[in-house]
Amino acid sequence: MNEITKLDTVQHYCDLFGIEALHPLISIVDCDKMQPIRHGRRLYNLYAVLLKDTECGAMSYGRSIYDYEKGTVLFAAPGQVMGADDDGKLHQPAGWALVFHPELLRGTPLASLMKDYTYFSYNTNEALYLSEHERSTITECMEKIQAELQYPIDKHSKSLIVDNVKLLLDYCIRFYDRQFITRENANKDILTRFENLVDDYFASNVSAEKGMLSVQYCADKLCLSASYLGDLLKKETGISALKHIQQKMLDVAKEQVFNTAKSISEIAYELGFPYPQHFSRWFKKMEGCTPNEYRQNIFN
Repeated sequence: MNEITKLDTVQHYCDLFGIEALHPLISIVDCDKMQPIRHGRRLYNLYAVLLKDTECGAMSYGRSIYDYEKGTVLFAAPGQVMGADDDGKLHQPAGWALVFHPELLRGTPLASLMKDYTYFSYNTNEALYLSEHERSTITECMEKIQAELQYPIDKHSKSLIVDNVKLLLDYCIRFYDRQFITRENANKDILTRFENLVDDYFASNVSAEKGMLSVQYCADKLCLSASYLGDLLKKETGISALKHIQQKMLDVAKEQVFNTAKSISEIAYELGFPYPQHFSRWFKKMEGCTPNEYRQNIFN
């Protein structure tokens, strides 16, 4: 098992690649100007946006292995492991890398917006694949940040740097939106599989054993990250993955409540609720009345 290198600071990252750190909290790396390096697996305690302009072969992310093509953008958030096992050979990197410490964002509007850049929690088999024009746009953003880092740090530095980081991240959202659209057929296949998975879960009556159906459970079964599945469903249908699941569960619950042979408690446990009271509160929130009120209204 290859050792995992921890990257806790921007300086650690720059030292790894033998480059000068121009700012303590952010760095841009033009990989074409680097010396050949050996592969390795790295624990990022930084944010990283990695534009790969070379076929880097099999890389690992968590427990999974993937192959990457040129023009691929990978995203890492603090706490993620990414990289390739050391094969004992030197490899020439190509592309660009942006790394920044979460502390860079402290006190800026971007700090509260980072949760909106959900691709930082995508699996790397859900990487962003760029057209030539899109690649040029991302490269220009990297070059703007790099140019700003050449200036001595002053009172304008932080806002200008963070604004340019936000611009790059916003472009990545736009390009992911394009990628969702251009993969329409593949997306429809995922939607169909998701709908079948949800239907099968409730039809098989496994909720009592496994608990309430979650987005994470569905994502794992579909070999996707929960964030990617949620974003895909939202863009394709306008409804979140959680809303899909809850609406299906409500339909099943209403059918069960209509069946007077079962008590409300029995229905609650069969749907995976730990307590009947939780089921009643959830049902009222979704339907506007309690399960007992719904049952009484049907027969009145």
